[in-house]
Amino acid sequence: MLSKPLALSSALWDPSQKGEHTSVFPSMMVFKRPQVSALRSYTRGFKSGHERLHKGRPIMLGTLLYANQGPKKDVTTRKQEAYPQNVDLPPILPKKKKKPFPIPIKKLKQAAREDKKRAEMNIEKPLDPPKNGLLVPDLVPIAYEVLDAWKVLIKGVAQLLHIIPVYACSECSEVYVAQTGHHIQNCHGRASSSRRSFHSWVKGSITDVIVPIESYHLYDPFGRRIKHDTRFEYDRIPAVVELCIQAGVEIPEYPSRRRIRPVRMIGKKVIERGGFVREPKPWCSTNSSSLVDLDTYGAYGRFPPPPSSDVARIAHETMDAYEIVRWGVEKLMRKYTVKACGYCSEVHVGPWGHNVKLCGEFKHQWRDGKHGWQDATVDEVFPANYVWHVQDPKGPPLRGALRRFYGKAPAVVEVCMQAGAQIPVKYKPMMRLDIVVPESEEARLVA
Repeated sequence: MLSKPLALSSALWDPSQKGEHTSVFPSMMVFKRPQVSALRSYTRGFKSGHERLHKGRPIMLGTLLYANQGPKKDVTTRKQEAYPQNVDLPPILPKKKKKPFPIPIKKLKQAAREDKKRAEMNIEKPLDPPKNGLLVPDLVPIAYEVLDAWKVLIKGVAQLLHIIPVYACSECSEVYVAQTGHHIQNCHGRASSSRRSFHSWVKGSITDVIVPIESYHLYDPFGRRIKHDTRFEYDRIPAVVELCIQAGVEIPEYPSRRRIRPVRMIGKKVIERGGFVREPKPWCSTNSSSLVDLDTYGAYGRFPPPPSSDVARIAHETMDAYEIVRWGVEKLMRKYTVKACGYCSEVHVGPWGHNVKLCGEFKHQWRDGKHGWQDATVDEVFPANYVWHVQDPKGPPLRGALRRFYGKAPAVVEVCMQAGAQIPVKYKPMMRLDIVVPESEEARLVA
């Protein structure tokens, strides 16, 4: 009974026509004023093609239109998908295995094959800034903004540590922000079996909240590589600072070569780099206050405890600085190359990794201590260092029986939250603020 109206409605439907429409059946739209010539040509071509395939078989044309109509998504479901109730953190990678590549291996092999074909045909490799050694003018203000936020972050965390207690395990990398250490048995450090996997808590420092990831400072990233015997001729500075310097920040104590002519390459061979320039000697003095503010070393003693009326303001500024640094590092790393070892935590800012043989992780004997370089991620340059979220810092310590109800947050976010800062929306799912932690007797009754 429905074959005739459906065929009529689909025959009158033309996606190229624009006019008033009305609905004949549910999920069915029919145009009122179609052009007759276009309608005849459309139906004639459609019927002739199907008559050859279906010799005399009845065709329900309306079913094609009905199948393409899908349900509309609700606006509320989009919000729930963007910010769910709880989010599990990425799993901890095993140390006895190489880290996964950030870029799929198929894309890396495809790019390598294309470079090899160009090199065989003696075609120069196309390089855009900053891959050719030139600066990107649009990223220079972002680099300065990241460096200023980095200084504010170090100062704010150092001041808040005078008020907010932080504990660290002396045998593993566990960090906890509360009045006392937690009772979760997840320590895998030395002699953990004798302690029944309980942590050995000691007073934490700023390096437990902001993990210090250092890199070699290079005057010319496209110059000579750092060898194992010449590693002491280069300064070690925070990787975030080195990334900002190569992105255009000028620091007199850490000069960087600014090219005018681009670097030219054929395959993996550099055919034009503007010659090798004698690099200045590393800056070893410790009297400059500008360099002291760039490092976390001794920051706890440099800044006194703030007055109680300024704690909330400092926590808010520190939270904003943390977000700016993370946003800026992610944006700079989209253009500037940063390499990370696939086995250890070593990071190198530059187009190629160094040749220092100091990797002591999984199967380092097979590599003669050399690092396995690959593209770095933001968490490797600026680690978040997730800690357990504590809803009541002055309440009882966390217990292992209820650990599946607890959330986690970056250490900086947890410190700022306990100091009175407002939590950004994106951290609420991983902190599990909407989940009510049951009592120990009620936990076994929860589905």
